[in-house]
Parts: sequence; C-alpha cells; structure tokens
Amino acid sequence: MKKIKITKLKKFDILDHIKTEEDMKMYLQICIEEDGIKGFQHALGVIAKAKGMNEIAKETGLSRQNLYKSLSENANPRVDTLEKVAKALGMKLIAVPA
Repeated sequence: MKKIKITKLKKFDILDHIKTEEDMKMYLQICIEEDGIKGFQHALGVIAKAKGMNEIAKETGLSRQNLYKSLSENANPRVDTLEKVAKALGMKLIAVPA
C-alpha cells in the first residue's frame, strides 16, 4: 500500500459532499439526531452555504451578515429566523411526538 503524507491530505469539507436536496435532508437529519437544536442550527448554516448564502438572504429578507451571525456556532438565533431559513431551503419546522 502506498503511504500518503498527512501534509498532502486534503482538508475535509462537508460542503464538497452536499450536492442534492437529498444530501441536504440527510445531513440535517443526522445533525439533529446527534446534537439537537444546536445540530439543527449548524446544519442549516452548512446547507445555506451549500445552496448559496446570497440566494438564502434574498429569499428570507435577511442580510447575509445577519444569516452568518445567526447560524454561527455560538449564536442563539430567534425561532423565526430558523424558520425563514428552513423555508428558503424548502423545509418547514414541525413538532412530532418523541
């Protein structure tokens, strides 16, 4: 087996792997299952970047800067902001029995 130097490895970026609507849905589902609301927030940010933050900003009526800030790791966004982003991504927030 050929040896590969660590310094030659490409940095993993999930955005390279989220190409379709199905990829987006699966990634969101996994993040929610693993980390609850924080996972949901993180996944929305990643998916919004994959789809294009400019497009999401136009569809939500929020600025790109506000979106980046609201979907960052340490943010505590309002539910209506998350709902607007989810809607722009073709999703809706629903509650189901556990």
